[in-house]
Parts: sequence; C-alpha cells; structure tokens
Amino acid sequence: MKFGTKAVHAGVEPDPSTGAIMTPIYQTSTYVQESPAKHKGYAYARGANPTRNSLQKSLAALENGKHAICFSSGMGATDAVIKLLNPGDEVITSNDLYGGSYRMFKRVFEKYGIKFHFIDLTNAANIQSVINAKTKLLWIETPTNPLMNIVDIEACVAIAKKNNAIVAVDNTFASPYLQNPLELGADIVMHSVTKYLGGHSDVVMGALIVNDEKLYQELHFLMNSCGAVPGPQDSFLVLRGIKTLHLRMERHCINGKKIAEYLKNHPKIGKVYWPGFADHPNHAIAKKQMKDFGGMLSFTLKDDSMDKATKLMESVELFALAESLGGVESLINHPASMTHASIPKEERLKSGLVDSLIRLSIGVEDAEDLLADLEQALSKV
Repeated sequence: MKFGTKAVHAGVEPDPSTGAIMTPIYQTSTYVQESPAKHKGYAYARGANPTRNSLQKSLAALENGKHAICFSSGMGATDAVIKLLNPGDEVITSNDLYGGSYRMFKRVFEKYGIKFHFIDLTNAANIQSVINAKTKLLWIETPTNPLMNIVDIEACVAIAKKNNAIVAVDNTFASPYLQNPLELGADIVMHSVTKYLGGHSDVVMGALIVNDEKLYQELHFLMNSCGAVPGPQDSFLVLRGIKTLHLRMERHCINGKKIAEYLKNHPKIGKVYWPGFADHPNHAIAKKQMKDFGGMLSFTLKDDSMDKATKLMESVELFALAESLGGVESLINHPASMTHASIPKEERLKSGLVDSLIRLSIGVEDAEDLLADLEQALSKV
C-alpha cells in the first residue's frame, strides 16, 4: 500500500455499531466488564482506549513498523525510552540536540546514574571513541534541531549493533513521509506527534514505533505504569491530521525549497542551514535516506548581530514568532532563547548554535506570500 493510501486508511475502520467512517472519540475512563474472569479487552483507559488504538495502528503502518505506543508528549515518549536503562548504563547522542531532550538527559536522568556522551554524529566514526561495554543506547536526531545536520542512520546502526546497543531515532523533523528509520535498522522511532503528524498546532503528543515484540512489551509496560498517555480527543485530532500528511508534506517541501534558495541568494543573509543544498554537510546521505528535504531550515544574517536578528523576528507579519513546528502555518523561532534555552551557552556555541540563529518552520501557505513577508522584514534590518 502506498504512503498516501496508508495515511488516509491505515488504522481506521467504520464503527461497527453505527457505520461512522471516522473513528469515534471514546471519551471514557473505564469499561464495564461481563464478569471478573471475562472482559472485552479494555479495562481502564490509561492502559488502552479504542481511539488511541486506531491511531497507534496508523502510526505503525506509516513507519512500516509492527507496534506503536502513544504518549502525552514527545518528551513523555523519550522518557519511556530512557527508562529502559539502568544506573551505570551509558548513552551516546548528538551535540546538536533538541533542548528539551538535552535538559531531560542532563538534569533528570544523569542524577540516576545514567551517563550521556554528546558528540558530533555527522561522522559515524566518532562513535568509536566513546562506545564501550556500558553503552546501551544510541539516540539520534536527523535532521537535527536546529542546525539541520544529517546523521547516517545505517552507519550508526552498524556500529551500535556490533556493541549490542539499541538505536532510537527522533524522526520528528522528517516525518514518516520523508524517512523511515526502522527500515534503516533502527530499533525505535520517536515522534513528537505534536509537529508534522498532528500538523495543525492543536495537539501535544508523542509516539514510539518498534518492530521487536519484547521491546514493545517493555515500552508498553512503562507507558501503562508511568501514565504519560494522551486522551481520546487528541488521538482523534491526530487521526484526522494524518489523513492529509502526504499532501501537507509535499507542500512543506516545495515551500521549504523556495524559501531556502531565496535566503541563500539574499545579500543580507549569512548562512542557510537546509539539507537540500548540494554543499550542505552530508547532503548525499540526506538524499539517500530521505525522500525529500523538508520544510525546516535555519539561517543567520550576514551582519551577525542579535539586535538585527531580533528586529527581523519582530518585523515578520505572516510568520508567527512561536515555539514548535510542523503546523500548516509558518513559524519563526529563536532557538537560543526559546527551544534551546536550557542548553548552556558554551555548549550551544560548541555545536554552532549562535545567539543570532533563526529557525523557520515553513508552512503550507502560498510561497509568494511567505517570500514577500521575509522581503519586507529583511528590508528593515
């Protein structure tokens, strides 16, 4: 089944009692049982909900996986993965990482005896310098947030497997439309469903997709035991959003390319970070493991001052200055003070995340209107 067909149909069946074509919102906390020894497969809504189950089937199909588990946020999903580990275990991850993930790793889990190595994963060979018998997890973002660095998933998997470490990939920026890490050997795919999968800036949710049955059971146990589960209303909204995922991603990619090329050729722009450029680091890998290059990009001004970057962000009219990404509307973001503020400045600068860096989430509006908005804003700086 092709991706667009799966987006519309996977996990969704007509309601058996009414024939409703859309999955109903099962707004209930508990389920009536016939007897203590005989029940209908649902007991308490933290463990399972029919609306959520339909969504999980859809997500598994989109990632070509066997099992999906939904959580109340992307961080809730990430939290469950790290809870697979024990004190003394070690994790290798990128030095160019979403600020919320960095904060969780450093300020929550390090105090429980889990050690994190933040390294440059754009060269998979760098893993060899830190991997050891205690390494249990390799956590990858690709493209990374916000510098759009590309990590070779297959090369990282090969090294991790030789050392008996599992590989988890944060696939939020790419979405299942552009990239399928399970097919490249990853064990776990994580999504902030809030972003492209929901697609309309009205839901906060996370998800994990796996193939291995044992791993699925361990993660499902953590979901049910720790309780970071989404409600049926949010599950319904994401099911609705997924039906247009392929259409939205096509437009995100088309608009992203136009905006990236415009900025690269603008005399006031310094550097543009977008993996679709032939000179972008690891462009060839992006071309190999992704279907297209997405609608996320970052840039700096040639006059690299914070005052001018601030003036630009205050001058846009169509772009909204806000956190998050992946919605139908275009957003402009200042990572140093917003999404990555929890990372110490010295660590941000080491990875190239300067204070004046600006990140764009390109929406599905008419590209000419977005270009006109950037043009008028740039004329003021």
